[in-house]
Amino acid sequence: MELKSAARSFGGEQHIYRHASEALSCQMQFGAYLPPGAGDKKTPALIWLSGLTCTEENFIVKAGAQRLAAELGLVIIAPDTSPRGEDVPDDPEGAYDFGLGAGFYVNAAQHPWSKHYHMRRYIEEELLALAAAHLPIDEDRLGIFGHSMGGHGALTIALRNPGRFKSVSAFAPIVSPINCPWGRKALTGYIGEDESQWREYDACALIEDGARLPEFLVDQGLGDNFLAEQLKPELLEAACERVGQPLTLRRQEGYDHSYYFIASFMDDHLTWHAERLG
Repeated sequence: MELKSAARSFGGEQHIYRHASEALSCQMQFGAYLPPGAGDKKTPALIWLSGLTCTEENFIVKAGAQRLAAELGLVIIAPDTSPRGEDVPDDPEGAYDFGLGAGFYVNAAQHPWSKHYHMRRYIEEELLALAAAHLPIDEDRLGIFGHSMGGHGALTIALRNPGRFKSVSAFAPIVSPINCPWGRKALTGYIGEDESQWREYDACALIEDGARLPEFLVDQGLGDNFLAEQLKPELLEAACERVGQPLTLRRQEGYDHSYYFIASFMDDHLTWHAERLG
């Protein structure tokens, strides 16, 4: 693992690392914010998953998380959203919602995506193992959160790995890829036409099929132009209500889908995670 850059921030350090990924068959980068005193003891850590078109840099630069992460003593790990490299295939039409920047946190089964597009395995197995081996994180105090496509990733990864993450939250997540254009395009392209294989990548379907979390927090802006067609938080609300899954869903008047929205409520989410991670 190679340290590509380091910058002092609120007494801690914002790092970017580069490494060879076995899961994705390419070189990958991820950010890691290390709060003051990191290394003196094992530290609680959050995994942040970004949305469509993003790299590891969007969260680092735009979310404004470092100040409170420093105060709360949280490591924040922010990976890229898809494999990268000259031999990694992209959408032939250059669409923003498939291919590079749009890995959707799945393990692809369809050619030509199946060689590289294994973001699920990368996050669930490789990245966490790499971070635990090289960074001062406490593997018993991990949380996960994300935005949009990354909110989908955070919810589904946590639901598939009960007990692995002690706290889970999301900003404007894609709650049911089976029921929105972004999700159907991604799942058809990466996984195939058999919709029964899609359910493990849909938070609502996972809850319907018996997966549970102790609780989770979701913020959704009501000024989000993707709200009705792509995000559909009411589907998650209904799925949780049917089975008694604890959910805090906050609808925020006037907020859109951007990092202005994320930055506005980042402190709330960091505090919420810190209370549960100890």
